[in-house]
Amino acid sequence: MHLRKARIKELSTLSDMCLRSKAVWGYDQAFIDACRVELTLGASDLAITSIVVAEVDGVVAGLYQLDVDGEAAELLKLYVESTQINSGIGRALFAAAAREAKERGANRLRIEADPNAAAFYQRMGAVRSGSAESGSIPGRFLPCFERPLT
Repeated sequence: MHLRKARIKELSTLSDMCLRSKAVWGYDQAFIDACRVELTLGASDLAITSIVVAEVDGVVAGLYQLDVDGEAAELLKLYVESTQINSGIGRALFAAAAREAKERGANRLRIEADPNAAAFYQRMGAVRSGSAESGSIPGRFLPCFERPLT
C-alpha cells in the first residue's frame, strides 16, 4: 500500500468511492443520495484540508480527509473502497491520519462516525464523546469520538 496526497483531477472519482463505501452498510439509494453533497470532495477541500489517498497496486483503495486547527484535529472522512474493506487499509489510513495530526501539533483527534463504524474507531483507541446531528439526514444523530494523540 502506498499513501499520497489527493490530486484535483481525481476528486470526482474519490467522491464516488466514498459513496460506494457508505453503501456497504446496506443503506438504500435515497439515503446515499441524501449523503452525496456531504461526501463530495471539491477543490476547496483540497485547498484547506489534507486529503490522503491509499493505493494498492496503483489503484485507489481508500482515503482520509483531515482538518487540523491548533491542538485539535478532525477526521472528516475515512473511506475504504468497498472491495477492500477488512483488508487493513482502514487501520493504516487511521494510523496515518493520527500521525499527521500529531505531527501538525494536534493532541486530540475528533471523529463523527457512521454508527456502523463506531466499533472500528473504538478499536483504534477512540472514546465515545457524545453525538452530533448528521449534516445529510436531519434528525439523525451520529456518535462522536475522540482519540488522544499524546
